[in-house]
Parts: sequence; C-alpha cells; structure tokens
Amino acid sequence: MSYIDGFAVAVPNDNKALYLEHATLAGGIFKEYGALKIIEAWGDDVPDGEVTSFLKAVQAKEGETVVFSIAFWPSKVVRDEAWKKVMEDPRMQNDENPMPFDGKRLIYGGFEILLEI
Repeated sequence: MSYIDGFAVAVPNDNKALYLEHATLAGGIFKEYGALKIIEAWGDDVPDGEVTSFLKAVQAKEGETVVFSIAFWPSKVVRDEAWKKVMEDPRMQNDENPMPFDGKRLIYGGFEILLEI
C-alpha cells in the first residue's frame, strides 16, 4: 500500500525562488532514496479560518505564503528507510541546502492512504 508524507510551512514571499531551489534539491534527494513523486504547491487561495486554518497552523506572518507539499512513497517501509538516508545526506544539511523559511513552523506527518479514486 502506498504511503505519503505531508508538509505545510509558511514561506516569506520574497523567498519563493529560494524555496523552489531548496525544494528541487530536496525533492530530487527524496526521489533518489525511493519517493515516487513530490508535489510542491504555493498557496493561492488559503483563507484564514475563525478557529483554525493553514495560516494559523503554520503561524503565517504578513508577507508569507503557505506552501503545501506531498511526498508519495511505495510503502511506509521504503519511506522509513529513505528518511534515515535523507537526514544523513550531506546535501540536506543546512549549510549545503539552507531552509528559506522558519523550520520551527513546519508541520509534517506521515499518512497511510485510505482511499485513492
């Protein structure tokens, strides 16, 4: 059964090009270690909710946009093995591929796919 990782983060609008560069490198590394597909989506219609929202969840500030990303894996086993390698890969170290956003506000989780239509 397939498995996905989902990510949401607030990225300063001025860092959009830097984010794309960072995500392109990181996504390539994820694919090198077994990810099937990486999607990076720049927020276009992300309303602020009364109780909760993407904006509140990532504590987006003025001048920031929510980015939503998904990594598709063939299985959780492949994903778990890949994450170990990804985190040890020198290309993923902050001095080699600095995050153009506040990583403390990154939301991340792994999900078992329930339905795919």
